[in-house]
Amino acid sequence: MFRPTLMLRSLPAWLEERLPLGPIRGFLSSKTVPQHRHSFWYLFGGLALFFFVLQLISGMLLLIYYSPTPATAHESVTHIMNDVPFGWLIRSVHSWSAHLMVISVFIHLFSTYLMKAYRRPRELMWVSGVLLMMLTLGFGFTGYLLPWDTTAYFATQIGTEIPRTVPVIGPFIVDILRGGEFVAAESLTRLFALHVSILPLVTLILIAAHLALNQYHGTSIPIRLKPSGPGRPFYPNFVYRDALAWTCGVAVLGCLVLTFPVGLGPKADAYASSPLGIRPEWYFLALFQTLRMMPPTVGGIDGELIVNLGVLVAGMALLAVPFLDSKASREEPSRLFTILGWAAIGYIVVGIALGYLT
Repeated sequence: MFRPTLMLRSLPAWLEERLPLGPIRGFLSSKTVPQHRHSFWYLFGGLALFFFVLQLISGMLLLIYYSPTPATAHESVTHIMNDVPFGWLIRSVHSWSAHLMVISVFIHLFSTYLMKAYRRPRELMWVSGVLLMMLTLGFGFTGYLLPWDTTAYFATQIGTEIPRTVPVIGPFIVDILRGGEFVAAESLTRLFALHVSILPLVTLILIAAHLALNQYHGTSIPIRLKPSGPGRPFYPNFVYRDALAWTCGVAVLGCLVLTFPVGLGPKADAYASSPLGIRPEWYFLALFQTLRMMPPTVGGIDGELIVNLGVLVAGMALLAVPFLDSKASREEPSRLFTILGWAAIGYIVVGIALGYLT
């Protein structure tokens, strides 16, 4: 007689006999997470991972119906939204979970920075985390064109033009992204391949490395901050806290999806005029506003080139923070790097606000 309840009860024993769950569970139980007044911020790493998994699942469901050609891309998205059962819901989940993932990654990165969790011996954890943040932004950029609507088309046309002023590598980057002089069929194919194949593969490899380093080195405690109690066991205590954070994330995501379902603009027309007030997604607005405010030339140097070089220098400096902050490596407070971190947060927030208000 078929007894589902009995089968569920025997499933753990069945798995235990075939998989080495005991040693894994023992390792996770012995691993502890520090408790202090800033330990709340540890939850955002797991939250970012949770939204990434949602991105993978919803993206695979959308991939079943999506057709990546200029003649069929817009129609396939329309079909998903109007004809596929719950297609509008899956697309909204994919879109809004992307925004929440970016927010979680930003919070995780800056909280790690301000708590100086990048200091020795966790330099490689920081480097892998910064690279994951860059890949997250890459997902947002490469996925924007895929619906092939008017706004996405012209925004991508502008966005892919920005790197051109960078000496030597600029024109090469533009050609890689576009596959030609303008955004066209080849551009859609390349961005689609990056979005659904190359970026996910690289991201999964980096996530595995990041998690392995975290398990090996453990969780960092801010400099000169005394724990408020004994470390909390990672399993099951911290895992349950992570699960609670994921539940809250699902609640926020559900509210956004049901209140603001994602729409679709008219199909892209390369011969139409660019719509007024076009701007990128919010996480690129600080860069967009910087380019808008920069004069055409500064001291005879192209203003756009200055911004691009500034972005490159800032990216390399961010990767090199653990090696530049020698005080943190000696377990000493580094006020300069704290000020720089808050200044970066302020610049991003002000840039986003100005991008929406002007």
